[in-house]
Amino acid sequence: METTMKFATLAVHAGQRPDPQTGAVNIAVSLTSTFQMDGIGQLRNGFEYARSDNPSRRALETTIAALEHGKQALCFASGQAASTAVLDLLEPNDEIVTTANIYGGTYRLFHKVYQKYGITVRVADETTPESIQTALSERTAIVWTESPSNPLLTLIDIAEIAERVKNFRNKKNEKPLLIVDNTFPSPAFQNPLTLGADIVSHSCTKYIGGHSDVIGGAIVVNDETLWQRLKFYQNAAGAVQAPMDCYLLQRGLRTLPLRMKKHEENAYRIAEFLRSHSNVEEVFFPGFEDFPNHHLVAKQMKGLPGIVSFKIRGGLNSVNRFFAGLKLFILAESLGGVESLLCHPTSMTHAALPESERQKIGITDNLIRLSMGIEDADDLIDDLRNALS
Repeated sequence: METTMKFATLAVHAGQRPDPQTGAVNIAVSLTSTFQMDGIGQLRNGFEYARSDNPSRRALETTIAALEHGKQALCFASGQAASTAVLDLLEPNDEIVTTANIYGGTYRLFHKVYQKYGITVRVADETTPESIQTALSERTAIVWTESPSNPLLTLIDIAEIAERVKNFRNKKNEKPLLIVDNTFPSPAFQNPLTLGADIVSHSCTKYIGGHSDVIGGAIVVNDETLWQRLKFYQNAAGAVQAPMDCYLLQRGLRTLPLRMKKHEENAYRIAEFLRSHSNVEEVFFPGFEDFPNHHLVAKQMKGLPGIVSFKIRGGLNSVNRFFAGLKLFILAESLGGVESLLCHPTSMTHAALPESERQKIGITDNLIRLSMGIEDADDLIDDLRNALS
């Protein structure tokens, strides 16, 4: 029945049926560390120990899997914990192929944590299917992408990359796994599994939670064997989502379709305003028809996240003066909340990248990333106009 439901209905009902005993319409916060057994090896409803499984987490995983058109999902204590679970699939001397346009925390994980275990990272020259295919080698075990990227909103053709990766075999005679970080579009606006991805990852902290009050991560798959390997890691490593955090994320998901439409609406309004302002040097927004690969918005997305990045005229001094003039936009890490946030990627989200790498891909000192909340767009534009002047 659930597979025939539309997205907004799934967000409210998938994995969230009323409790059969009490009739409660909300999923209970299951605050227990362990569960009574009915006998040796006899688990009641499959629950044994809360690290292995928990009713609150199981419900959330069911919902996220349904929204991503996946068979199984696994939830973790953070987006980085979810990414680490995926990277645990690697073996020494394996290789990750990725693009330069990825989240700074992912770069840090690749280069500062996993390289010491004999994992190498090969960065494709460009963000194109052809460039990624050229970068594949006999050691490639994972291809890691994100679209739109953080913070420049670069778009990549997920289906085309999936097709090229599918036809490649490494020295183990295996197809590399294609991972797509789907945090920016959320499952409301993009579903990479339907485009050929093997694993979808999320920082649930962002749009899925949507209220800047919880940290979380998730991965979604369609392959049973792959899910079993990742499930083993989740239980063994133990960086699982706490029950109260699961409740907050579940609550956030119920309004995800509505929030994403408002985020998108505000992003279009503000991107157009910024593009017309004399103190703005360049605006990065995939909704513009002249944005690189703009056609991919219609091909693989149902909408755009509320993210707009831009370069202000002048250097760091101009950035600081702009920040000081804002009243509504809040200078803070993260994105995707109901309140509008902004960040300085060079010193915040992408500080882990060497300056040479940042300069190469265009993350300069005068780059600013905006995350539109759900406020009135006119008020947000007035706030930006006052600060820019």
